[in-house]
Order: sequence, then structure tokens, then C-alpha cells
Amino acid sequence: MIMVPNLNLLHVICFALLFDLCVRTHAELFTAIAEVEHLLETHKRIIDDLDFYIDKEEKRLSTLKRHLNLYKREHEKAMEDIPNYLGNPINAFTLIKRLTTDLDHIEDSIKIGTEYIKNITMNHEDVKYPALEDLTGAAQALTRLQETYHLEVKDLSEGLLNGVAYSSPMSAGDCYELGRALYNEKDFTNARDWMKEALRKLKEENVPYAFTEVDVLEYISFSYYLLGDTRSALEWTQKLLAVDPKHSRAKGNVPHYQKSIAEEELRLRKQRRGETGEEPPEEKPAELSAYAKERKAYEALCRGEVDIPLAMSKRLTCRYMTENHPFLRLAPIKMEMMYLNPDIVMFHDVISDGEIEMVKRMASPRFRRAVVHDPKTGELVPAHYRISKSSWLKDSESEAIARISRRVSHMTGLSMDTAEELQVVNYGIGGHYEPHFDFARKRENAFSKQGGNRIATVLFYMSDVAQGGATVFTELGLSVFPVKRAAAFWLNLHPSGEGDISTRHAACPVLQGSKWVSNKWLHQSGQELLKPCNLEYQDESMIRPIPRPVPKTSR
Repeated sequence: MIMVPNLNLLHVICFALLFDLCVRTHAELFTAIAEVEHLLETHKRIIDDLDFYIDKEEKRLSTLKRHLNLYKREHEKAMEDIPNYLGNPINAFTLIKRLTTDLDHIEDSIKIGTEYIKNITMNHEDVKYPALEDLTGAAQALTRLQETYHLEVKDLSEGLLNGVAYSSPMSAGDCYELGRALYNEKDFTNARDWMKEALRKLKEENVPYAFTEVDVLEYISFSYYLLGDTRSALEWTQKLLAVDPKHSRAKGNVPHYQKSIAEEELRLRKQRRGETGEEPPEEKPAELSAYAKERKAYEALCRGEVDIPLAMSKRLTCRYMTENHPFLRLAPIKMEMMYLNPDIVMFHDVISDGEIEMVKRMASPRFRRAVVHDPKTGELVPAHYRISKSSWLKDSESEAIARISRRVSHMTGLSMDTAEELQVVNYGIGGHYEPHFDFARKRENAFSKQGGNRIATVLFYMSDVAQGGATVFTELGLSVFPVKRAAAFWLNLHPSGEGDISTRHAACPVLQGSKWVSNKWLHQSGQELLKPCNLEYQDESMIRPIPRPVPKTSR
């Protein structure tokens, strides 16, 4: 019988009790960078309380001071530029880790001390604790960034994002907890890689941890086994036994691994001799599924590796827009064509810094995890493929919001009569929204009571993003990177009213920075005289010929 790695039941129980005591525990903090900012208040309280405790008690200073110095150093970095600090996914992950599993390790080191800390911090009104879900979400975000942007685990652990050092290196403990969180989520490939990094750093650091080299080796070996690589599982188990020859689970696993390897070798020998009656499998090149093809295109677009064809790009222009409304003759809007047929436009400098700050201030207290429409029920539900928090603002709440809506009408030439409220979104750690349509498909009933389908989208960018966070159109091969104060605009429907599937788009994971956007969705009702229907019927399968995107490496 295979023995799984010991997950330390006592450790888990203590951890659960700690969080059960914290009545202000908030899950889903990882879904918006703005929410993670609140953890710095908790961070500061813990620093102050640890300082007071150490001055008063002066016991077990080596362990406590190590934690304290780390907290102080990182907190000072954070307070220099909070959005930029938390916009780094590594910093966000390690902050959550310090306020989850690290607190448990402090409790193990000096139980009286952490009881004191918890009792004091629980009396502060502004304290929030992250939950285990936040730690898991942050861990999954790092692997999502790693896979989308082709980042090396070693670079990430050293605080490097695409060759730029944005944060302090991660410790062996950081890498271990990240690997453990991924292992518990059954992401054994990434768990194995992070445990290997934890092992490397553990050998370099001369620091005591609550885990040992044996613990790390056990995770690595069993991850290999669960991935179907029994030979590597045996190799790493033997490394474990070289460190701890009496390890009972490892000793029990070795014969099982050896038996599995011998049986597989026998089966292959018989198959080669034709004794099994089985024909050797014919080698065929694997064909990518439609999802895999789109995923590949999506990730390449996120990395900025694709250009639109020269025949298209040379026809794109920039100009001042003065039509649609008489006001634009006095204050023309800078208009940049990003794509033609379907027309995708970027309007520049159409929302001011003051309006942005007001929108963020009004929206933040109402933030809820962003949801999507369930195509079967039409209900709004959370989804793993959309990591952000959002809220909605009405025109009637503020003249600034009403002014933004009027500006949308001026820019687009469309009516706001059936437009949705302004949706404000802040993306979380590695925040993203996988490829989707803004309009409802025929089988969906999402907008049946909202003035018809969504005819158009206006997407305001309310922050610059240092790396990542592009809006990409997977059918068109177009990447639109955030530009603060600008707004992207496109029509979602053909003139017949059918959905235009070439407008399928996605929000790429945020690699560095805090991405703020706001959406204004306009509906069909009220546009009859502004955007009359075409008499020629078009269904959503009648996608127009689209020039194929060009990989940048091909030039």
C-alpha cells in the first residue's frame, strides 16, 4: 500500500482553530488587488504587537525576530508604493502566506506570544485576516502567470518577472507553502517544481523551518508517483532514505515502486515479442482540440507575440473625432483605429484622473467577487476563469458617473436608454478573464429582460499595467494593452442583430501592477434609428473572412 505524505493533522487543526477565532476572516481577498491592500493594516498591527511582546518578554528571540524583521522589511517596501508592491503577484502571495501559515509557525514557536498577538489584533476594528482560500488562490495565480508568460520557477522564486526584479527573493518556506497549496489542489506538476525549488533554497539557507528536507523530498517523490512517473518516484524516494534511512512510509513505498516498474517492463517486452496479442500503438501526431488551439493563441497574444497582418495595419489611422455630437466640435476626441471590420477603436484621454479616483472610491466598498452568466440557468455565478472583484454604479448616484455615461453616448453615437450601470472591476493576483463573448448566444437568456442583447462594449482603462493585463481578441489576433484614461470600443452584433463571434476576447492575467477597468454595456433597444438592422440575414456562423494574425518571430 502506498503511503501518502504526512500532512500533519495537528498542524491543520491548529491552523483551523486559529482562523476560527478570527471573526473578521475574509475569503476571496485574492480576487482583487484593492482588497489585498487592507491586509497591510493587519500586517502593521502584527508588527507593532510583536515589537511590544518581544520588548516585554525577551524569550525565544531568534525565531520571533526572524519573522519580525521579514515583516518589517516587506512592510516598509509595501508602504513606499502600495499599488506597485501588491501589483507584484509574488509580493501578494508572500503577504498572504505571512498572514496564514507563517502565523501558525509563530504559534508553534511560542504559543503564548501568538495568543497575545491574536487577542490584541482582534480588538482592532480595521483588522482583516486572509483565509486558506486566499492562500490557495494566490498559489494558483502564480502558476497561471508562470504558464501564460512562460516564466521559470527559479526566476519567480528570485522575484524576477520577465527578467525584471520587482520583489525580494522568496524563501525556502515560501516555496514550500506554495508547493503544498498546489499539492492539496492536485496540481502535482507545479507542486513538484516548487518543492524542488524549496529544496534548493533550503540547502542554501541556514535557517530553521517547521518542515525538513525529508518533508520536501517526500512531496517530490509522491508527486512523481501521482503523475505516473514511477521511476522518478523511486529515485527521489531513495534520496529521501539516504537522508532518513528509517523513514517508514518511504521504506514501504520502495518495493511497491519496484514491483510496478518490473511489471511495466515485462508488459513492454511481451508486447514487443507479440505475446500479448496487442498491436503496438500507431504513432500519430496529436491534434489540438478547439479549446487547446484557442488557449495557445490566447497565451501568445497575452505575451504580445502576435501582430496583425501588414495589409491590415497599414490601413489603421488616428484622427480627431468631431461627429456624433455637436459638443465634439468644441472638444474633439482622439480616436485610434485598432482593427477594421470589425471596427475596434481606442478613444484616448476620455476619463480624467479625478473621475477615476472618484469611481474607485465609490466602487471599492461594494466590491464582490466577479460573476458570469450560467448559460443553462441565466443566473450569475462565480467562476475560476474570471478572477476579479466588481461593483456597479448608477448615473443617479453622482454627476461624475452621469457625465461618463453622456461621454459614452458622444463617443459611440448610441443611446444610453437601455445601457447597463457602470461596472467597475479590479483584477486580483494574476487576475484574468478567459476568452468569452459579451453578447448572449441564442441558447442563453441572460439579457432577455434588459432591452435586448448587448450591441456594444465600452471598456475604460483606469490604470496603467506594468506587465500583462492586455485585452486580446483571439479570433482577430489583436492585443490591446491598457492605457490609463483611454477606452476601447467595439460592436458585439452584426447589423442583423446576430452575435459577431469575431469579437471573442479575454482579459490576460496581470503580471505586474493593479488593473482597474470599468465597463459600459449598451443594449439593442433604443438604437433602432441610430443603428438600423440590415435586411440581409446574418447568423453568428457567418463570420467574415479575417486576415490571419502573424507571429512576430516569423519576420
